[in-house]
Amino acid sequence: MADPSSYRPKPGEIPDSPGVYRFRDEHRRVIYVGKAKSLRQRLANYFQDLAGLHPRTRTMVTTAVSVEWTVVSTEVEALQLEYSWIKEYDPRFNVKYRDDKSYPYLAVTMNEEFPRVQVMRGHKKKGVRYFGPYGHAWAIRDTVDLLLRVFPVRTCSTGVFKNAARTGRPCLLGYIGKCSAPCVDRISAEEHRELAEEFCDFMAGRTGAHLRRLEQRMAEAAEEMEYERAARLRDDIGALKKAMEKSAVVLTDATDADLIAVAEDELEAAVQIFHVRGGRVRGQRGWVTDKVEEITTGALVEHALQQLYGEETGDAVPREVLVPALPDPVEPVQQWLTGRRGSGVSLRVPQRGDKRALMETVERNAQQALVLHKTKRASDLTTRSRALEEIADALGLDSAPLRIECYDVSHLQGDDVVASMVVFEDGLARKSEYRRFQIKSFAGQDDVRSMHEVITRRFRRYLADKERTGEWSDGEEPAAGAGGEAAGADGTAGDPAVPSASTLTEDDGRPKRFAYPPQLVVVDGGAPQVAAARRALDELGIDDIAVCGLAKRLEEVWLPDDDDPVVLPRTSEGLYLLQRVRDEAHRFAIGYQRVKRAKRFRSGPLDGVPGLGETRKQALIKHFGSVRKLRAATVEQICDVPGIGRKTAEAITAALAGAVPAGPAVNTATGEIMDDMVDMEDMDDGEEPGKSGGSPGEPVSAGAPDDRRGLER
Repeated sequence: MADPSSYRPKPGEIPDSPGVYRFRDEHRRVIYVGKAKSLRQRLANYFQDLAGLHPRTRTMVTTAVSVEWTVVSTEVEALQLEYSWIKEYDPRFNVKYRDDKSYPYLAVTMNEEFPRVQVMRGHKKKGVRYFGPYGHAWAIRDTVDLLLRVFPVRTCSTGVFKNAARTGRPCLLGYIGKCSAPCVDRISAEEHRELAEEFCDFMAGRTGAHLRRLEQRMAEAAEEMEYERAARLRDDIGALKKAMEKSAVVLTDATDADLIAVAEDELEAAVQIFHVRGGRVRGQRGWVTDKVEEITTGALVEHALQQLYGEETGDAVPREVLVPALPDPVEPVQQWLTGRRGSGVSLRVPQRGDKRALMETVERNAQQALVLHKTKRASDLTTRSRALEEIADALGLDSAPLRIECYDVSHLQGDDVVASMVVFEDGLARKSEYRRFQIKSFAGQDDVRSMHEVITRRFRRYLADKERTGEWSDGEEPAAGAGGEAAGADGTAGDPAVPSASTLTEDDGRPKRFAYPPQLVVVDGGAPQVAAARRALDELGIDDIAVCGLAKRLEEVWLPDDDDPVVLPRTSEGLYLLQRVRDEAHRFAIGYQRVKRAKRFRSGPLDGVPGLGETRKQALIKHFGSVRKLRAATVEQICDVPGIGRKTAEAITAALAGAVPAGPAVNTATGEIMDDMVDMEDMDDGEEPGKSGGSPGEPVSAGAPDDRRGLER
């Protein structure tokens, strides 16, 4: 590992002007290329104290042994030179997009005497019109097959074309009317080129004129009683409309634009691009990249623009490029795009309207692409095994942690504090083992104290079950408090002392709920949360379960009693698995916290009546018509409702008497007081029976997706 001070340039050597710089390793390989408006200011950032650098930047500067730079006159030139050097040197510490395939284009070879329609990949050729890219080659062939009815352009190869011209016999498409057969002079070269131009116009979005012309010709044929020709034209119109349906209108103003969206986490980013031409989505593509360097969303967008338009010119660069965040600074990138196109290019973030709605669609596609990429990575058995082994090595475990439990605490500004427990076995989520908790021992926001409570409650139940099944070793006694509270799936205080066998076993006698201990407990947080979890286990006398925490900021792994975190390599499968476990716990906690919050907002005076479930609450409202009328009813009148006994009726009367009645409902249009209106604020009509919190110990489904909005933690 090199010391950056050993190759730091002397003061005054670095010019204060725009340029591009390269870091090289001991083998003279270029490992990083960057650009700067001021080389002096940018390079000075790399030679500060190593403790102040981002871990990835720190790795880069300690791998390098020299730095060199090239001065240019403008930032646009710096952008162009940076792109050229990245393509030339392929530096390991730069962002590199991994495109999992070569995207096919629909190409029309206008540079030939008889233009040909075909599928093309790879580098673009001069004089060829391209449309796309498409996700699959079969999508192009389906579209072409529909359009050849109306635009019978040549699709055969050069060899087939020359052979047909030599023999005087066209190919099969010529016989069935899907080729105008210029090879046998059925149509002249000029007429065939005009046909190809019309094909290109239609693909470019200028569809209305062709449809109107065909409809007019169909009407004329019908008037002249040429019904067979009219029928063929009718079928041609249907084929064109079917081809148009394959690319729905998304922007009504016939806009030509590319929309770029980014979905990212700490280690990877997915980029999705929608190509809109003539207001229609003509193609879609996407990449996934490793975030090798510390980089912002705007910088990711800049790299995506370089990747997308670095070798494009003319109309291949659209007039408008919509992005989720602008590069900083944006002016050089915009000038560079304008130079590639040869005319003005607008680079901006859509704020409202159809373009913003379409951008949200592209963003959802980017999120799905990132999830799919991670799912494919997680589904590989060899990869999962390597991840578990890396975790065991990094944490100093005796064996791979086949069962991992992760805990996270969630709240909204200190209200509705809940926690989640997710389980991964053999590197895969075991959703039937997920559990959720309400924090009840205190009020307010204290993540450390909440984590201590949750760990304590979970492992008290484990110890209680271990004692019940007789798994204690000879002479071993349960720890103090082992027979205490056992937390249910809904966080309610569990059964005191040792739970009965019926509550801890399935029908076949197997233990359930919290009976299985993990080899590793992961908490979402840093050193304080890890210390709280370890303290809870120590208080219960459990010393055979490893504990670690994963902090979000730098993805550092914290261990109990260690002052410094464990930093796993960026490409580590072990770090990737820990991230998945942590993110799943956070998602599940957020989902439960939202359920609790929504229930609190809908709560009413009947919710606190013992034994009064959702079905009987609805029966009461249906019988009396409103909570207001129910409040005025006597105990005897309430007993008339089927399923309501006297004891329950008295409890209902007491609950409603203690509740503050809502004000009268008023029709704001007429000013009329509507006494008979159902007081919706006094009802809890949002959840089905048993859905609000779940019965203790029952498996719960994964919660709502975590979009991390607002002030939720």
